[in-house]
Amino acid sequence: MDLDLLSFPYAARRVPLVAGNGVVATSHPLASQAGLAALQSGGTAIDAALAAAACLTVLEPTSNGLGGDGFALIWDGARLHGINGSGRAPAALSIEALQRAGHQQVPTHGWQAVTVPGVVQLWGDLHERFGRLPLEQVLAPAIAYAEQGAPVAPMVSQFWARGVAAARERRAPEFAGFLSTFAPGGRAPRAGERFASPGHARTLRLIAAEGPRAFYAGPIAEAIGRFSAETGGTLTPDDLAAHRSEWVEPISADYAGYTVAEIPPNGQGIAALIALGILDGLDLAAHPRDSAAAYHLQVEAIKLAFADAFAYVGDPATVDVPVTALLDRERLAARRALIGPTAQDYGPGALPRGGTVYFCAADRDGRMISMIQSTYMGFGSGVVIPGWGIALHNRGAGFVTTPGHPNCLAPGRRPFHTIIPGFLLKDGQAVGPFGVMGGHMQPQGHTQVIVNSLTYGMHPQAALDAPRWRWEQDGSLRLELETPRHIVEGLAACGHRVQVEAEVGGFGRGQIIWRLPSGDYVAGTESRCDGCVAGW
Repeated sequence: MDLDLLSFPYAARRVPLVAGNGVVATSHPLASQAGLAALQSGGTAIDAALAAAACLTVLEPTSNGLGGDGFALIWDGARLHGINGSGRAPAALSIEALQRAGHQQVPTHGWQAVTVPGVVQLWGDLHERFGRLPLEQVLAPAIAYAEQGAPVAPMVSQFWARGVAAARERRAPEFAGFLSTFAPGGRAPRAGERFASPGHARTLRLIAAEGPRAFYAGPIAEAIGRFSAETGGTLTPDDLAAHRSEWVEPISADYAGYTVAEIPPNGQGIAALIALGILDGLDLAAHPRDSAAAYHLQVEAIKLAFADAFAYVGDPATVDVPVTALLDRERLAARRALIGPTAQDYGPGALPRGGTVYFCAADRDGRMISMIQSTYMGFGSGVVIPGWGIALHNRGAGFVTTPGHPNCLAPGRRPFHTIIPGFLLKDGQAVGPFGVMGGHMQPQGHTQVIVNSLTYGMHPQAALDAPRWRWEQDGSLRLELETPRHIVEGLAACGHRVQVEAEVGGFGRGQIIWRLPSGDYVAGTESRCDGCVAGW
């Protein structure tokens, strides 16, 4: 990969970081620094990512927490591994139970949206296999921030205020723990104000002392089960005790002479691979990056990819997901042939929204990790376990209730997941981790940063800074405010229902680390949030 590190084609909010001994890229400066400290203490890239992951649950609770899920792709220096840390629907959560509670669809908030949280077990499995530092040392920065507090970052404060405002409207007993945990002074903390979470620290301390399984058995699981039973939930200690992560073989597709890897379903990483597989047969480089033609081809490829993903993706443990067929080159060619000069409707399914953190790390020995964790829609379900600081996610909202659909709600089934870590390889060797979080923006963001990097030769920071687009379920195409006027007008002329948005929150937040031919690293971080790259 030939990168011009002095090229800044867009408003250069940041410059790329180049480092030799290791890099950590996250959405929060303090989390990145915690990861860097782990590297400098002799830890692996996985130790660094876990230190950052734990800190993010404290520093950015608007997007992730101990009650969420996670996924990771890990390069161990020789091969790529994948791990699925998503949880399953409780044994008592079914369509019939949903209907008895008065719902025809899975609600976005409340106990009916809660599946087993898998992220803590994911931490444990990653640490056991790839960690070097003691778990107590890895979690120490997060415990300190939870106990002593940390100033709230500017972008985080905006999402925090929205979450607290929405929570004030919820009166059911299951929501009783939210405001006391996240608005202890009667309101959301403002930017720069210090926030501490004693309950969160209590939970982290127990995990550090007894290991991640302490979350799934013992006092924590008992507290979750007790609050669930008292407030109408279906999640039980037995559901928690049964949870395990799953090591998986990554799936991949070729693009521009490179290999892009993703986690297999139940996630939507396959949508990014379908889109890139379609684009790989088009001469995208014949069109300037900042042209309506280049945007149009990418948007149409994503629309085709979503149509497939929402028709076929479910939990592969319970349904047959035709991954090989979906990525078959002949099938991709047939899908590619549907793209014309004007916008078309390929009949996609409903597209969910979400709140997530993506982060990545690399160490001096060549180990790298691409990791993502989430409570889904902002603070998640709105259900917080009193005294423990655990905000439970609402991943159950990713289910549908259509009988026979591969993603239909059923006890013990994992829902369709939006969060996806990405990884880039060349000739079987690691180039590095990348990701863009943000609900259904994620495969769209993956497609855009890979096209920016490989087709248009942008370094990581430029690839992230470039104006983004987002296709929506209502058929509209949302463009960032910085999008050049000729692109806006050109896409409208092609039949796209264009809307220009000043709000950056819906266009995702990404991180990229590439390994240079020298063995050193170059990295970029998201300029649409409080992102930070730390290296040495």
